[in-house]
Amino acid sequence: MKKEDIKKVVLAYSGGLDTSIIIPWLKENYNNCEVIAVSGNVGQADELEGLEEKALKTGASKLYVEDLTEEFVNDFIIPTVKAGALYEEYMLGTSFARPAIAKRLVEIAIAEGADAICHGCTGKGNDQVRFELTIKAFAPDMPIIAPWREWDIKSREEEIEYAEAHNVPLKINRETNYSKDKNLWHLSHEGLDLEDAGNEPMYEKPGFLEMGVSPIEAPDAPTYITLDFEQGVPVAYNDKKMSAKEIILALNEVGGANGIGLLDIIENRLVGMKCRGVYETPGGAILYFAHNYLETLTLDKMTAHKKQELSLTFADLVYNGQWFTPLREALSAFVDKTQENVTGKVRLKLYKGNIIKAGVWSDYALYSEELATFGEDNVYDQKDSAGFINLFGLPITVEARMKANLKK
Repeated sequence: MKKEDIKKVVLAYSGGLDTSIIIPWLKENYNNCEVIAVSGNVGQADELEGLEEKALKTGASKLYVEDLTEEFVNDFIIPTVKAGALYEEYMLGTSFARPAIAKRLVEIAIAEGADAICHGCTGKGNDQVRFELTIKAFAPDMPIIAPWREWDIKSREEEIEYAEAHNVPLKINRETNYSKDKNLWHLSHEGLDLEDAGNEPMYEKPGFLEMGVSPIEAPDAPTYITLDFEQGVPVAYNDKKMSAKEIILALNEVGGANGIGLLDIIENRLVGMKCRGVYETPGGAILYFAHNYLETLTLDKMTAHKKQELSLTFADLVYNGQWFTPLREALSAFVDKTQENVTGKVRLKLYKGNIIKAGVWSDYALYSEELATFGEDNVYDQKDSAGFINLFGLPITVEARMKANLKK
């Protein structure tokens, strides 16, 4: 579609630096087109305050603020946790938020009769892929505008200059200009001093961490918690029935207070470069740990090992923006089958950034104390192991004899 034919654009709008200046930029460069801003609420809390006034003041015709939190948790976070999917230790906080937001963007763009969808992702990042693959999945012919691939702005410093020149209000300044992404699952930090891999993150600096404290500043006494699961889904926290969303929020509080869930990682981006980021995922770290703990009790060996293998593929799909693909859906079907008996209770001890196992129970437990005991038992005949080893080691024995015969 030619620029002059684009009259109405739906913009993925966070109110951050990138999307704040995109509104006036679109109007300048796309024939004063109508800009409809859409903010997907995935739990970024205070970042949504004053968003409508800001969007309208900078030139948007309207702002949609869509509450996607329940869908985000139930349709994206929980399936990923059940899969045990981690991308290089990263708990995929930004990765699975983008398809949730982009899906709603497409729905609004179609309802509004928009000519194009716009996002503020840079050409260096993963998010451009995540947004655009989701848009292609639901509106394959929808034109996509990505200003970072068009404009002459080359840095966040130049973005700030553009904002100041166009009277765009910002909540950041040049000294605190970290690139952040926040939702109910995590908070990421990139840029500034973190770009030097030799710099230690300033965990103890006031204002750096937002979801918790440094392990050094956590309480000197441990905190015990319990989590109940039904078929791999968290259903209760400290014996109180809650929704998965409520449990994650509660775990964020207790995890953050105990310095849980900090990750400093140099990850391999989809676009080919390495990037350094610091993530806060207090509730997520606890949930992953607890779920895996329960699986050690309830999954058989072959299923557990195959699930570990496939979790890497699942994580790659999520990280690479391929949520809405046949393979991801097929893997989720496999995961759901593995979770049929992942029901039970987990007790954990949280202490200065550490998550410590403190007990696990399930009616579907495959662990048998009677079989595993070092004491006397009446169910395991140790003499049986001799025949087992002879058969299990038969290929080794045959090969050894063959080699011995060749030397004669």
